[in-house]
Amino acid sequence: MPLTDSLRDDILASVPNLRAFAISLSGNGDRADDLVQETLLRALANIDSFQPGSNLPAWLFTILRNLFRSDYRKRRREVEDSDGSYAKTLKSQPNQNAHLEFEEFRAALDKLPQDQREALVLVGASGFSYEDAAKICGCAVGTIKSRVNRARSKLSALLYVEGTEDFGPDDTVRAVIGSGR
Repeated sequence: MPLTDSLRDDILASVPNLRAFAISLSGNGDRADDLVQETLLRALANIDSFQPGSNLPAWLFTILRNLFRSDYRKRRREVEDSDGSYAKTLKSQPNQNAHLEFEEFRAALDKLPQDQREALVLVGASGFSYEDAAKICGCAVGTIKSRVNRARSKLSALLYVEGTEDFGPDDTVRAVIGSGR
């Protein structure tokens, strides 16, 4: 269907209602104006798909609603980063290295004596306090501290990690897994 003067006038008459609907969806006047403008552009570009005699405002409102939903889904996945500072912090390590490091860590962890491995996993990986870990293992708090310290030292030696003395017991497993050896 070609754009007639009558159809153009009907489209223009719908603009205030489209804008009110767009504001109710977006909650922002500027964003609403952009939605209305995009709706009108899409409507004019696809005017041939409009059926004469059907409800023009309903057709326009459907276009606007679909635009809003599509844009909402897209924006939900995006992070605003106008100056690029967030993008600079993103790093993605190759999966192969992470997998290899994890396998090396698992092999080294398996070489620890059972009591040391248990204490290290409870305190370092599971986040239990020394007191809670001692209750779970049925031993004194000092024994758990000693086991964790010996386990950390042995893991460090097995994985050739330097500087673990600066880590607390809760950082041990995360530090060894994430080490840049």
